[in-house]
Amino acid sequence: MGILDGKRILVTGVLTDASIGFHIARMAQQEGATVVLTGFGRMSLVERIAKRLPEPAPVIELDVTDDEHLAGLADQVSAHVDGLDGVAHSIAFAPQTAMGGNFMNTPWGDVATAVQISAYSLKSLTAACLPLMKSGGSVVGLDFDAGQAWPVYDWMGVAKAGLESTSRYLAKYLGPDNVRVNLVAAGPLKTMAAKSIPGFEEFTDVWPERAPLGWDVADPEPTAKACVALLSDWFPATTGEIVHVDGGVHAVG
Repeated sequence: MGILDGKRILVTGVLTDASIGFHIARMAQQEGATVVLTGFGRMSLVERIAKRLPEPAPVIELDVTDDEHLAGLADQVSAHVDGLDGVAHSIAFAPQTAMGGNFMNTPWGDVATAVQISAYSLKSLTAACLPLMKSGGSVVGLDFDAGQAWPVYDWMGVAKAGLESTSRYLAKYLGPDNVRVNLVAAGPLKTMAAKSIPGFEEFTDVWPERAPLGWDVADPEPTAKACVALLSDWFPATTGEIVHVDGGVHAVG
């Protein structure tokens, strides 16, 4: 018996089997959940990756900047499950001009893209899923600690700060509906998204040395486990929280 037995979970942002979302979906299935995936771009690849899960999962195309996609999401999910108990938000993007030390020169249009996709989309996605969460549930987003300025992260760091604030406001407004909203702040992991960050090795080279528990940039399981735990009923009174899964780096100087 798994901690997600009988749960219906929507996992977003899957592109390859290196995506954190893929590992959340895999572990959610192993813990008893029925999983539906969303992806965007290269959908044939996402559909192939979905077949690598313990149980092949249906895939829905979702562009979180497209109002029509969002408006139709509940109906598309309803074609596969009769409701949702949890949503995993693993969506983030910033143009190359918004990272890599270009902070002072990034145009507003690129900043706006980063903020809309990486922060505002938590609200957009949650709102689109609310009609399916009639008995409440759990929304879990993926974060990278925005409590300080990181090398090369630049406007994505600003977007993550917006994500953290968005999660707290969602927790405030959705608590009466028994919907919990939390984030998992993971250490750096070698995903497709990470490869697009200029100078990403500045994180991967030093993180394992700084982390009291150590850190394996190639191991997404600790992050996936935290997300699955928050999607379960084991945190019934926890909302607006940021759970750090980073080997302890956030806690040391």
